[in-house]
Amino acid sequence: MFVIGNFLTAVAKIIDIALTLYMWIIIARAVISWVNPDPYNPIIRFLNAVTEPVLYQIRRRIPISFGGIDFSPIIVILVIIFIQSFLVQSLAEMAIRMGG
Repeated sequence: MFVIGNFLTAVAKIIDIALTLYMWIIIARAVISWVNPDPYNPIIRFLNAVTEPVLYQIRRRIPISFGGIDFSPIIVILVIIFIQSFLVQSLAEMAIRMGG
């Protein structure tokens, strides 16, 4: 059973790192959106390509913007924090109980 526990520990760590990285990408996109970035810059294109599908889904389902301020990045960050607190912690505790 310790092999499954070690596997779950590794999966929990990878999910945690991936969610943290995506959260920082969302933050970078939000900060860059405050200025007028060059849309042909490869970094800006990468940030838009990676974040727009998720942000678009949030904007479509919950159309909240006050005074031109888009709150979808905040909602995505809160969802990421929830997933980290619930899913990752649950996987880590299950791995501990299995002997990982």
